Amino acid sequence: MRQTDLKIIILGSLGVGKTSILHRYIHNIFYEDYRCTLGANIQQKGMSVNGQAVRLQVWDTGAQERFRSMVSLFYRGLDGCILTFDLTDRDTFTELDSWRQSILEQSQAADSSLPFIVLGNKADVKDRQVSRAEAEAWCDERNLTYFEVSAKESINVEKAFATAASYALCWHKEKLVSNLTDSIKLKEDNKGRKTCCA
Repeated sequence: MRQTDLKIIILGSLGVGKTSILHRYIHNIFYEDYRCTLGANIQQKGMSVNGQAVRLQVWDTGAQERFRSMVSLFYRGLDGCILTFDLTDRDTFTELDSWRQSILEQSQAADSSLPFIVLGNKADVKDRQVSRAEAEAWCDERNLTYFEVSAKESINVEKAFATAASYALCWHKEKLVSNLTDSIKLKEDNKGRKTCCA
């Protein structure tokens, strides 16, 4: 069976746990301390999505301000995006809009329906600053799927990535059909125009 490569990027403010979430998903491990990601860290995992063999390539990007312009280079060719915030830090939640807008503006997907899912990380921590109801309302307004996850306790991480992969595969197939349709549209030949075959 032919394997489909999918590219997903995981974005969010510094310290929300993007690398922890990704390591939990790819390797099923959790470390208390991670160094800040510099540039991008790319992890891959093979899986089956609705009977289709898929190689999911997840780009974990540095959130530091000095890397923001560099990160935009990684937006090309995306099949999906995971926006992440820290349930115990309200600022990371309010910054989601700027991350989403950045993707839409720079991935050449502004007029399309690039699939996003939103993760509220650290669901295992009781001292939270963003309620489930508030996060769900924000996502509902933008028609985005929302999961509360915990990289530490492995809560909903697998389910979130399975959903992201499913959305990405659907998007990928739609892109292929659209590109194929665009490439086979025929223009009417100008009458009397000389060609190499004339």
